[in-house]
Amino acid sequence: MTSAVPPVDQALVDFAVSIAREAGESTLEWFRAPYLDVEDKHDGTPVTVADRNAERLLRERITAAHPDDSIVGEEEADTEGSSGRTWILDPIDGTVSFVQGVPLFGNLVALEDEHGPAVGVINMPALGECVSAGRGLGCFVNGVPTRVSDRDSLAGACIVTSGVDYWSSAARLDALLERGAIIRTWGDSYGYVLVATGRADAMVDPVVSRWDVAPMLTIFPEAGGVFTDFAGHVTAEGGDAVATCASLHAEILAAVGR
Repeated sequence: MTSAVPPVDQALVDFAVSIAREAGESTLEWFRAPYLDVEDKHDGTPVTVADRNAERLLRERITAAHPDDSIVGEEEADTEGSSGRTWILDPIDGTVSFVQGVPLFGNLVALEDEHGPAVGVINMPALGECVSAGRGLGCFVNGVPTRVSDRDSLAGACIVTSGVDYWSSAARLDALLERGAIIRTWGDSYGYVLVATGRADAMVDPVVSRWDVAPMLTIFPEAGGVFTDFAGHVTAEGGDAVATCASLHAEILAAVGR
């Protein structure tokens, strides 16, 4: 008989929250700063000194506390470890919002161990909200338990997405609208915060990387929800993502699935 997957150590959740908040404070030093320089990476996405400094801070904190752990981040090369644990970092998720002076950007920290997804944190430093979850320990916003909505129909459901320009086909969005959904572009990490706290009913993301959504693999099961790619696989590496309550998941996949 297979034993149940054990809960993660609460100390690891607390550590992840602590470093995410610290990284968030560092990014606020450049938020709406008139001297902020913006560069384009090879994939055309923007990056700033705030992104790079925040990831460097996160890596330094992890290496000091857990030197044998692996680290994967958006802005630096992977660090190989020997512990069987991997931290996945996005120092600023929503850099476009950040450089535009819009407060809907976040600092993402996730941890995977030998049992799978273990910790997920979305810190929204300009909004003062931090969603955190540990496997088997529940999901919280600023320390208060939180859950996804209980909506059971797309009619009237609030669906968020990062931007209409990410959709290769308008037909998928039309399929949601035809089912009566309301679509808003409160995107990137903030969209997932809204769903995890029950203020939106689904986040539908047509283009994602692993570090964009790794925390969601822990956050949504612990918040009573579901997180998959458009094919219905529970993964952060599918290239697209849906986060919602269980009662809406199949209907959303029917509309936007591959």
